Amino acid sequence: MEKNYDQFKGQSRLPKFAVPKRYDLKLKPDLVTCKFVGAVDISLDVISPTKFIVLNAVELSVDRKAVHFKSSNKVFEALEVGLIEEDEILVVEFAESLPVGLGVLSMAFEGTLNDRMKGFYRSTYEHNEEKRNMAVTQFEPADARRCFPCWDEPACKATFKITLEVPSELVALSNMPVEEEKVTGNLKTVHYQESPIMSTYLVAIVVGLFDYVEDHTSDGIPVRVYCQVGKANQGNFALHVAVKTLPLFKEYFAAPYSLPKLDMIAIPDFAAGAMENYGLVTYRETALLYDDKHSAAANKQRVATVVAHELAHQWFGNLVTMEWWTHLWLNEGFATWVSYLATDSLFPEWKIWTQFLEEATEGLRLDGLAESHPIEVDINHAGEIDEIFDAISYRKGASVIRMLQSYLGPESFQRALASYIKRYACSNAKTEDLWSVLQEESGEPVNKLMNSWTKQQGYPVVSVKINDQKLECEQTQFLLSGSHGDGQWIVPLTLCCGSYEARKSFLMQEKSEALDVKDLLCSSSSKVNPWIKVNVEQTGFYRVKYDDELSARLRYAIESKVLSTNDKYGILDDSYALSMACHQSLSSLLSLMASFREELDYTVLSNLISISYKVSRIVAEAVPDLQNHIKLFFINLFQFSAERLGWDPKQGESHLDAMLRGELLNVLAAFGHDETINEAIRRFHMFLDDRNTAVLPPDLRKAVYVAVMQRVNKSDRSGFEALLRIYRETDLSQEKTRILGALASCKDPEIILEILNFLLCSEVRSQDCVFGLAVSFEGRETAWKWLKEKWDHIHKTFGSGFLLTRFISATVSPFSSSEKAKEVEEFFASRTKPYIARTLKQSIERVHINANWVQSIQKEKNLSEAVTELAYRKY
Repeated sequence: MEKNYDQFKGQSRLPKFAVPKRYDLKLKPDLVTCKFVGAVDISLDVISPTKFIVLNAVELSVDRKAVHFKSSNKVFEALEVGLIEEDEILVVEFAESLPVGLGVLSMAFEGTLNDRMKGFYRSTYEHNEEKRNMAVTQFEPADARRCFPCWDEPACKATFKITLEVPSELVALSNMPVEEEKVTGNLKTVHYQESPIMSTYLVAIVVGLFDYVEDHTSDGIPVRVYCQVGKANQGNFALHVAVKTLPLFKEYFAAPYSLPKLDMIAIPDFAAGAMENYGLVTYRETALLYDDKHSAAANKQRVATVVAHELAHQWFGNLVTMEWWTHLWLNEGFATWVSYLATDSLFPEWKIWTQFLEEATEGLRLDGLAESHPIEVDINHAGEIDEIFDAISYRKGASVIRMLQSYLGPESFQRALASYIKRYACSNAKTEDLWSVLQEESGEPVNKLMNSWTKQQGYPVVSVKINDQKLECEQTQFLLSGSHGDGQWIVPLTLCCGSYEARKSFLMQEKSEALDVKDLLCSSSSKVNPWIKVNVEQTGFYRVKYDDELSARLRYAIESKVLSTNDKYGILDDSYALSMACHQSLSSLLSLMASFREELDYTVLSNLISISYKVSRIVAEAVPDLQNHIKLFFINLFQFSAERLGWDPKQGESHLDAMLRGELLNVLAAFGHDETINEAIRRFHMFLDDRNTAVLPPDLRKAVYVAVMQRVNKSDRSGFEALLRIYRETDLSQEKTRILGALASCKDPEIILEILNFLLCSEVRSQDCVFGLAVSFEGRETAWKWLKEKWDHIHKTFGSGFLLTRFISATVSPFSSSEKAKEVEEFFASRTKPYIARTLKQSIERVHINANWVQSIQKEKNLSEAVTELAYRKY
């Protein structure tokens, strides 16, 4: 390219000379050579006279001779066509200015069906023992430009008329239903109906061999779930969820589903969990398929929440779209929150709103880092978008929406959402637009309240103590590093005193406030010194630190079983975070954990289990002499619940108990409980002899596989070999990922190295490597050495994108010394790229946080007495 198009380089957005109105797109993919050719006619509205048209394109070759612009009978031939790769733009230059008004830009292009799971890519599958390719699109956030030249920004909405030319025996799907199909020899040309106005990132095409199951919603919309040939019955559960969810959202948003059909399809190679393409939603197999014989209860729940999340996007995201990626959280936070609403309506027995606390915790964990980011992030380059698809956009986003909904009340909130959808349908909106509508509807200062949560990063910890019938509250920014940030929030405070009848809410606007709680203290006069719980039901996105007196009362309230599940979860989770930030001793956290011995609830126990893994690792690092005592304490702690549930599922037991059993046996095996490991191995051998045995139902498999790996070492590899055999013979993605996760728990570094190398071989799909990266404490150093050795290969295989970032966070974050943090910094100094920068900084910060925690534990007085007492306490 001789010309210098400097004026267009390095810009975050495309110039506004012309606006696309309609794309007439023809594509012909070749699934053998993995190339595609295409042609597009884009109807444009030229806004100001210009000699240039600038749009997005990358990794496409465009033939200059086949580019022209036609406006009211006059044809303008392109003078130059320049592709600026680093800015992913295509500059078309004409000899004279194009007239203002409507015209059509036409071009022909070709490209490659890549294997990087983005743009127009290929995924592989087997049919009749033969390997075949399918062609799939994944355009969000900014990869439609890899398939066809376009204005690849969410605000450039247009209609799409798509035509595909494909082998006649294949299924070819797009966003809209087929209008007509012509077969000539072994090729067919498929014309789809024109779509409503939509953003480029939602355009979708899938070509391959599929079976499907079909049903209709109550108002007649056909819904299909497509799967690999022979797996159709595994689509029935997702189909049931979709058919029930669409009418539910139609009612909630007071707007009908806007397309004539909905297809959902399972793709064997898929980077994310799922993608909400308008009318053609694509999924990883694990997020869509459910097999009665081989899927666990946790898989069923995953399918339900992911389907509900993607269908929520059909309104929130597809019908009303964020104006720019800064407002991505509106799409993702909202769809996450509302997916719980739908799942709760379909499966009330799952107590899914309690499980929502796990989403909030993930958000709080990431947002406790100095290297976090605000919910709204300025995005200046397409390369920066991938990294914000994280726990802030999804989980903190969903949590602040839940906080706002509980503050405004569900009715007022729902009415406002319906007005918002109506006002911005087929258009784009910013965060402020949603706040304005909510403010009009509720009369509350929503804008002011919410800006403190979306425009600054982090969240507060509210410290409380009672002084003379007043509750003294002080907010400071919570950071896991133990330092104090200088953020300040408007906090919707709620509190209960002695019972759930005596409750109050305040809006805390200052750094510190004293709340008069005399009336509450009096109303619970039956109790002297009643317990006080702040952030009732954990609806607020903040942590609470109680003074010693209030903490002791809460511990007593837990043991007396008077607190709600959500409140118990919150007390535990805050205490864990405060301990990690060195604001509270480890022994106080351990004695709080001991008071949960008789806990029955799945979500509370599941969090207790995650915390116990982390605590045992940090103690092993800080005070190696105590590690056996601490494991014994945890084994005793979980034994009560494990014995209550036993090994075998009971007739008619709850979905939550089924999930809990597996997690409890898993933690007992990981902590080396011999009885559990022996029983697991006994059942595993029965399973090896007979794959249909009832002794190893799917809910137990992960735990049993972990138990098997606890006894594997280089002189006894039999369990490892057996698991690899099962891995190779199953075609169920859920079973494969279960096995990969279990392999990593092996304690022998030599075996760990073998497992890590296995992850990179052709037997493991790239999308699944991340499941095998969470290695045991003993395997950390091996994993880090391996990452350094294989980095160039991994970087080449995964390119940019969030799968690459998982390698860094999984391998680096578990360390806990500043020397290691330095070593990591030095290694990546010459290898940094914009799309890993944020993850790298966050992972190194986590290492420093662990190192601080280790030092604080080493200084803690009486820790070993406390641990010994807990380990040998007689119940």
